[in-house]
Amino acid sequence: MSPLIEGFGALLDPTVALCIAAGAVLGMLVGAFPGVTATMAVALASGFTLSLDPIPGLAVLLTIYVAANFGDRVPAILINTPGTPASIATTFDGYAMAKQGRAGLALTASAFASAWGTLVGIALLMVAAIPLSQLALNFGPAEMFALVVFGLTMMIGVSGGKITKGLMAGVLGLLLGAVGRDPITGVARFTFGVPELSEGIPFIAAIIGLFGIAEVLDQILTHRRSGVTPITQFGKWLPTRKDWRTMLKPLAVGSGVGGVVGVVPATGGDIAGILGWDQARRASKTPEEFGKGSLEGITAADTSSNATLGGSVTTTLALGIPGDSVMAVMIGSMVVWGIQPGPSLFANQPDLVYSIAGIMLIATVLTLGISLLRMRGVVKLLDLPRHFLWAVILVFCMVGTYAISNNIFDVGIMLAFGLVGLFLRRFGIPAGPVVLGLILGKLAEGNLRRSLEIGGVSNILTSPLAMTILTISVLALVVPPLRESWKRRRARTRATQPDTADRDTLTP
Repeated sequence: MSPLIEGFGALLDPTVALCIAAGAVLGMLVGAFPGVTATMAVALASGFTLSLDPIPGLAVLLTIYVAANFGDRVPAILINTPGTPASIATTFDGYAMAKQGRAGLALTASAFASAWGTLVGIALLMVAAIPLSQLALNFGPAEMFALVVFGLTMMIGVSGGKITKGLMAGVLGLLLGAVGRDPITGVARFTFGVPELSEGIPFIAAIIGLFGIAEVLDQILTHRRSGVTPITQFGKWLPTRKDWRTMLKPLAVGSGVGGVVGVVPATGGDIAGILGWDQARRASKTPEEFGKGSLEGITAADTSSNATLGGSVTTTLALGIPGDSVMAVMIGSMVVWGIQPGPSLFANQPDLVYSIAGIMLIATVLTLGISLLRMRGVVKLLDLPRHFLWAVILVFCMVGTYAISNNIFDVGIMLAFGLVGLFLRRFGIPAGPVVLGLILGKLAEGNLRRSLEIGGVSNILTSPLAMTILTISVLALVVPPLRESWKRRRARTRATQPDTADRDTLTP
């Protein structure tokens, strides 16, 4: 049986259909509540899905991932507040359209653009994942070590311009990843006599704490009632033929930008959405309308941000490098299921890529249908008091963490990491590199030590591929601060030099 037939055949199980439906509802709700990110939702759901088989479990998590990128457009358009970071660029034109009485058209165009972008990403996953993994199968310990370092530095390098803090977070993650058994000798280390730590820090509990508990605590401490009233005048819903023609070019531009950005580790839909919006503005015949309610603007932004999903999954599964923060969390669940993302995954389970693509395809179609139902009740949903949501999330975090191993110790770890996550947020330190260091630390250490045992440091230095990857990793850390420093120096120079016109007037 071919991998394609076997992969799609695994989705015929009724349990998978129920999991996709549940994930779609949860994802849409998650996206509709500003501040509840897809990363947080996937981390929370991980605790409940580990008792499922891998395919149904992946169906829940991947569908939440897809659906959240539809639902987050609703608050972005109606109250000018991104449901998740991926919908930041949606606010540029979406809210302006809503204030003009075109909220219905904005929601519909956003839904179609999001669906098209996701389908482009899925096509990329099906085409590129297996060839990319087969290429990476030639990697030895030195190349795999370099690849893991690349993944860590890419996450740090795009930590909102906070590279120093990103490095601190990455080092913290690596230190936490050293707890447990030595990857080579199997000797317990840094456990302080606690038996529960012999297998390392339970990373699902840590992830739920860093993203779930920390988010709730932060919202409780900083919450202020928003004075923004949701838009209630929707106007027309369906695009006209003229509207469709207007959307064609930004659909193409957004697809190209999102497909490329999605393959780059640790970038995500927020960066892609902004880049896609900007490129569409440059290519438009009416760039002056962008930011003022442009149908082209919202189409390009949502197409681009959603097109990253397939590329992110491709990079994660084929190379073992998380494509974004959601996939960094999802890797933890995959490892528990016995799915080790990386070059050997598709060699051992080639049908898995088609199962994942099928799940995302079904989720996209289902979520598009839900998005087009014109559910005006979503406006009332945006007015629900936040404290109800906080209570539900806290309960689910604790129950889900306990359900993983029926061990109260894991709940304590989760609460402790919740406080750590709150501390990181307060000081502007990104949590993503901590998760990556915790999950990938042992993989990096194991491959480094194997490489050194094979041929010492020269085994790495004489590998062209490893040195190329390590060089790119260093550049990812060094170039951004140098570029910012150069920009600041150039700005100071311009500020200190008198304008040419001023010099002319001063000349006798």
